Amino acid sequence: MSNKYCQALVELRNKPAHELKEVGDQWRTPDNIFWGINTLFGPFVLDLFTDGDNAKCAAYYTAEDNALAHDWSERLAELKGAAFGNPPYSRASQHEGQYITGMRYIMKHASAMRDKGGRYVFLIKAATSEVWWPEDADHIAFIRGRIGFELPAWFIPKDEKQVPTGAFFAGAIAVFDKTWKGPAISYIGR
Repeated sequence: MSNKYCQALVELRNKPAHELKEVGDQWRTPDNIFWGINTLFGPFVLDLFTDGDNAKCAAYYTAEDNALAHDWSERLAELKGAAFGNPPYSRASQHEGQYITGMRYIMKHASAMRDKGGRYVFLIKAATSEVWWPEDADHIAFIRGRIGFELPAWFIPKDEKQVPTGAFFAGAIAVFDKTWKGPAISYIGR
């Protein structure tokens, strides 16, 4: 798929050096956080949003694949497990009438897929005031403290000011699963 969002990502990756402000929605989920979430809500067999190099599962969708154009429930039925997503937070964008990004549309698609069957688990910002906040998730686990994310493998710092330890913010885990039997809300430690 060739669209403006994917073209911008390719151009960004191919730059000789980068600034932190350019990373945008390409921060990676650290392995320890992924495996902790997998232990609680997995097993994960499908990574919904990845650049390919940072995929947490053998089966995944890249921006070029556009996860929002696929039926996740059919894929999970084949793979026999749950889906994980660290979604892109960039502004909503479309290609040929189909959304590629936009948290509102990602959460809407997750709800539709939940209704068809399967478990969809998202690592998201604990931003309850946002219009995209998943009020209809079957479970929200708020993560105590701030969680850190890693720079993408392609990031080459332009100068010494561009070398952070990571991005940190309050996080939550949203679970979409119509068979969920647990509480609607919980709190977990890092």
